[in-house]
Amino acid sequence: MLTIHVAEASPGSAVLVDGARLAAVGPYEELAAAHPRARVRRWPGILTPGLLNPYGPELLEGAYHPDPREADEFGTEPITGERARALFRADESRRGASVRRGIQRMLAHGTVAIAGELRSRAALDAVRRAGLAVGRRPQVPPGPASFSPVPLILLPGLTAGGPARFAVFDVPDRAALVRRGASTCVATVIAGRLVHRRR
Repeated sequence: MLTIHVAEASPGSAVLVDGARLAAVGPYEELAAAHPRARVRRWPGILTPGLLNPYGPELLEGAYHPDPREADEFGTEPITGERARALFRADESRRGASVRRGIQRMLAHGTVAIAGELRSRAALDAVRRAGLAVGRRPQVPPGPASFSPVPLILLPGLTAGGPARFAVFDVPDRAALVRRGASTCVATVIAGRLVHRRR
């Protein structure tokens, strides 16, 4: 089924999704007129190509992402350093579940690609299953490891025939996205599938 995604603050860069590919990119009015039977998903803010997070190993292998049921014991924020390593040594089965929760956090921040050399089978498998693209790490990664690194790294522009991989942020423009960060993400699409939607 064809789906048009359009964001309120960027109607000139709507996308027509056909399966895992972008069938067209352009103004919403043109896409809707050419494909009147397409389903339409309307979002607040701006639609962008999505983000590359350069800290794949640090966030997925070097941090433990607590299960919400563990909040009383571990809190809700990622645990890093020796404490994370101790948790993995004590119970290696925690690693796979932690990686999957870390990926969910990435998706909730508009991440559609990661960089850095992953070594664990759990991380490699989870990244493949999630459909995250794997890119090259910048020579000088931005700031400390974060789900919303500063500066944000946007992927190249969306093109017809390219992968249906993008994110939507509830901001009026890219300058506001830079100021407010990736936590403003309202939707992330990978391979044409809506993999995150803010409730």
